[in-house]
Amino acid sequence: MKLSHVKATLGAEVLTGETESVLDEIDIFTACGCDLMSDVLAFVKDQTLLLTGLINPQVIRTAEMMDIVAICFVRGKVPPREVIDLAVDRGITLITTNYPLYMACGMLYEKGLGGRGCAETL
Repeated sequence: MKLSHVKATLGAEVLTGETESVLDEIDIFTACGCDLMSDVLAFVKDQTLLLTGLINPQVIRTAEMMDIVAICFVRGKVPPREVIDLAVDRGITLITTNYPLYMACGMLYEKGLGGRGCAETL
């Protein structure tokens, strides 16, 4: 799924300045809805969209380590300017949606975007 399609599905706003044409070039293969960065480290693969309610720098640093291409902040949260700037420096696209985490994940799943969870690792 293209990030532009994720944005449209969630009625999201881009926080890092990318245009629609840039969003059309970003492929998202899986999604992970999580507020525990230790779980992100354990279960996420590359080309993933991270959906989270956390807005601190640790989210960006975790995303960078795991080659996460984009982060969607839920519940209308917007991180502080220093977090946005860190994401821009690391090449990570940030978007925000007003939907809660559960609904946002469900909407993306319904559109065909899968995830990778604990059950798949057994």
